[in-house]
Amino acid sequence: MDTLQALAHGFANLTLARLGWALVGTTLGTLVGVLPGIGPALTVALLLPVTFSLDPISAFIMFGGIYYGAMYGGSTTSILLNTPGETGSIATAIDGHMMARKGRGAAALSTAAIGSFVAGLLATLALAFFAPALASIALRFGPAEYFALAVVAFTSVSVLLGASMMRGLFSLFLGLVVGLVGIDQLTGEARFSFGISQLLDGIDVIILVIGLFAVGETMFQAWRYSRDEQVAVRLPEFGGMNREEWRRSWKPWLRGTAIGFPLGVLPCGGSVIPTFLSYMVEKRLSPNPAEFGDGAIEGVAGPEAANNAAAAGVLVPLLTLGLPSSATAAVLLAAFQQYGLQPGPLLFASRPDLVWTLIASLFIGNAMLLVLNLPLVGLWARVMLVPRRLLFAGIMVLASVGAYSLNRSLLDLVILFTVGVLGCTMRVYGVPLVPAVIGLILGPMAEQQFRRAVSISEGNLAIFVTRPITLGLLIAAALVLLAPRLLKQQDNA
Repeated sequence: MDTLQALAHGFANLTLARLGWALVGTTLGTLVGVLPGIGPALTVALLLPVTFSLDPISAFIMFGGIYYGAMYGGSTTSILLNTPGETGSIATAIDGHMMARKGRGAAALSTAAIGSFVAGLLATLALAFFAPALASIALRFGPAEYFALAVVAFTSVSVLLGASMMRGLFSLFLGLVVGLVGIDQLTGEARFSFGISQLLDGIDVIILVIGLFAVGETMFQAWRYSRDEQVAVRLPEFGGMNREEWRRSWKPWLRGTAIGFPLGVLPCGGSVIPTFLSYMVEKRLSPNPAEFGDGAIEGVAGPEAANNAAAAGVLVPLLTLGLPSSATAAVLLAAFQQYGLQPGPLLFASRPDLVWTLIASLFIGNAMLLVLNLPLVGLWARVMLVPRRLLFAGIMVLASVGAYSLNRSLLDLVILFTVGVLGCTMRVYGVPLVPAVIGLILGPMAEQQFRRAVSISEGNLAIFVTRPITLGLLIAAALVLLAPRLLKQQDNA
């Protein structure tokens, strides 16, 4: 009952102005998300500066709309252009693009939109009831537990994202090093500032996020497509699903939701695993598995529902533990820090108005997305006709203006483009970005909690193995690191 009352208060806080920000967020998220090569992480990072003048509640209502809108927008790109805006849309592209090529693009986009709505509704309900329970458990955590939790986040994203564990750990190391820049909060000593006074407060996380995701992705896309012609877009016919397509879609929507939400809660890299798992489940359960890969509507309905359910699941560890398990969640964590807020169990006690209004707005934003996307399919498709050179130039201008507006410093622009070149290079060599961002954001917290735990125990490191929760988390982190090697040895045997 407490959850229902809190959720009711959240809906009561949704003033007309805040509903307007939800509409702006969902529209902007969809608008930018449908552009080729742009996923939700880049979208949220690019639009962070837009919210600088808003109060925290309005800002996060807009962020929630942007997040959900960008998650859906990637499916439009995948279906019409076979260009997934992010990894969670790869599975959708397999059959969705084949449906579009056969003239069934409207049906593919419709099942994606309705599946996103169903999954978003059910998963947001699960978020509302599951998050407070996890937050109450997290209240028992001390410095040692938070350090161990950060180690789990470090190892899971480093191992599960990218093709190589060593590349993931290298990316994590880069983020941890950059996170050390500035004055040590415990000793007051300057670290890695190189005598530059502007670096004493550290490098602004927002600049690094925009540089890695917006500038780096734009440089990479420009380099990758510099000699490619603009991809022709076949605008979908208007209409929806017929009765047979409805019959074949509703079960995959529910199964995709059941697969996506719990896997989104776990730190396993966001929506990549649940979408492909949903695709495999639908193919196995289908009476006509040969259709998969050639335009099976179940191959769109299931993964797209799993994708959006995982998006809501990712918010559970972010809000309750302060742990991001995907690139977009890492950007959202940076947005919280921009407002001086630290997600975690105390956030539910200190700012219940923000948390529950945000969750309530996700229900409204999800409905707005359905209303926006079903009748405006043709409009979103036309957005993708924007020439790449204009698209890339616009992103670079927005990123530069946003970074400069933070402190009005030319050094910020130098850092922005330096980080952008680094992000582009990491993409070229297949080095994942998420470990670097999570190392950058969680590194200082992990260091602080480690030193605090050692101080409390008077230098006795046994505190990390004598506390059951801490020991369990460290064992889980070790298993994540060792599992790929053990599985490889088993396969070789």
